[in-house]
Amino acid sequence: MRRLFRKGERVRSKIDGKVMEVLKYLKSNLVEVKLFDQQSKEVRTDKVKENNLSKAA
Repeated sequence: MRRLFRKGERVRSKIDGKVMEVLKYLKSNLVEVKLFDQQSKEVRTDKVKENNLSKAA
């Protein structure tokens, strides 16, 4: 199981460009992330595949 990101690291989604924070790894390629939704002004958690993420600058 490869782990490209650590807990608490900021990552960027390759799909829509949103910046997220890594919460934990769920499966071998699935990551739980936390992101801020600007339209509804709330923090959301989501599950994203590790292949769709890159390190944020």
